Amino acid sequence: MDRSNPYEAAFEAYLQAHRLAYVAVDETRRVAMGDEPIKTLDFLVFAPAARLCIDIKGRRFPGGTPQRPRRLWECWSFREDIDGLERWARLAGDDYRPLLVFAYLLHPEVQLPEATVDLFRYREERYLFRAIDVEDYRQHMRVRSPRWGTVSLPTTHYRACVRPFRDFTRAIDAEVPF
Repeated sequence: MDRSNPYEAAFEAYLQAHRLAYVAVDETRRVAMGDEPIKTLDFLVFAPAARLCIDIKGRRFPGGTPQRPRRLWECWSFREDIDGLERWARLAGDDYRPLLVFAYLLHPEVQLPEATVDLFRYREERYLFRAIDVEDYRQHMRVRSPRWGTVSLPTTHYRACVRPFRDFTRAIDAEVPF
């Protein structure tokens, strides 16, 4: 966890506000398992309904430039993040679930009902937290950039698999509009 990263800091504030037990992982040192380095995760979360290995992906909505905004919920990641989360979850134990949490910083013009699940105010900004199980992500991911080692999901798969982060911490099956 990098406390200078506003997305990760906002997520940590969210965890504290919702009284979820967590460990923020120090990202300053890369860990190796044997001779192979493994990407550091951001948080271990101990929720009533699950044990979670989490990597935060900060995105703006809408993306793009002010002149050409992209009203797309970006969901790309580095392939090594996917691989690393799966390895950490295996090491942690059978009851740990690897998640990508997309922390969307919302532009002030974006209108969402205040009751939107996981809409969170932090330092005068609004963030929306959405999560996806890494197993679901891997099943549908497509290469975005071979050069940069990034992957993404087609919009239809992302919308079908992504859920409010809260759904992973409690036994809630309510469907919430994105």
